[in-house]
Amino acid sequence: MKFRALAVIATVLVPALSGAAMAQSVKLLGEFRDWTAYTATESTGPVCFALSKPTEVSPSPDEFTEAWLYLTNRPSESVRNELNLVAGFIFAPDTPATATVSGQTFELFTDKDAAWLLDPNQNDNLAGALRAGSSVVIEGTSDKGIRIVETFSLSGATAASRAIEGCTG
Repeated sequence: MKFRALAVIATVLVPALSGAAMAQSVKLLGEFRDWTAYTATESTGPVCFALSKPTEVSPSPDEFTEAWLYLTNRPSESVRNELNLVAGFIFAPDTPATATVSGQTFELFTDKDAAWLLDPNQNDNLAGALRAGSSVVIEGTSDKGIRIVETFSLSGATAASRAIEGCTG
């Protein structure tokens, strides 16, 4: 998992988080069952994130790549507990997705192959639900009009989120 996660960081997450600026360093904070936590230093300051890949994708869309769910802290930008999904497929334009955990449903907005929490004021509520739950189910519609369901285990999510709480780069 380490190599794949580092590949994702290098090719997907770091450019997405920092725009044109690339991370200067990435450090593993720990592996926690199905989640892994990292810290990186960017030109805007430290960024710490926990990530996991889905345990199930149904149905598997055509041209499916890898999917990753992130929980990110960027203290220099006052961002805490930001959820980001890299779905592994392209979402239908202008269609929302949902994240459901422990009976709570959160609306996500989508853009190309990614999704974020529609209301960032819900970041802490969603992060708390992730820590308390056993799985999170993300549902979205592909650009082919197919409803895709991705299930992520939350085993280790609490420990990984604790590892990124004191984000200092």
